[in-house]
Amino acid sequence: MTFVWTTIQVSDLDRSLAFYHDLLGMPLCERFQGTGNEIAMLGDPQGTKLELLCSPAPKAENPGQGLSLGLAPEDLDQLLAKLQAAGLEVSPPISPNPNLIFHFVKDPDGYTVQLVKQLG
Repeated sequence: MTFVWTTIQVSDLDRSLAFYHDLLGMPLCERFQGTGNEIAMLGDPQGTKLELLCSPAPKAENPGQGLSLGLAPEDLDQLLAKLQAAGLEVSPPISPNPNLIFHFVKDPDGYTVQLVKQLG
C-alpha cells in the first residue's frame, strides 16, 4: 500500500497557497475546480501530496486539532528566517532525540506544521 496524500480543508485557497507554496516552497502539482470545491495538490510529483480543499461547507472551529504536518525543508535555518521576516510566529527548537530538531508554525487556518531537520 502507498500513502498518496493528506487532505486539509482551507478557508482561502490563495492564502493557503501563499503559505505552503510561496513561503514553504512546496511544489504546486495542480490546481483545479472540483464539484463545488477548489483544490490544489502540492508536493513532489512522484511522492506523497498535500491536498488543499477549499469548499463552501462550514469550516471546523479547531481545524486539525491533534494533527501536525511534518515537512523537511532543504535549508531549515533559511526557511525559519523567511517565516519570521513574514511575521509568522515560529516555536523555539524542539529536539526529542540527538538526531532530530524541529519547530512548529501555524498555517493560515490554524493547522500545525512541523518543520524538521535530521541531525547526523
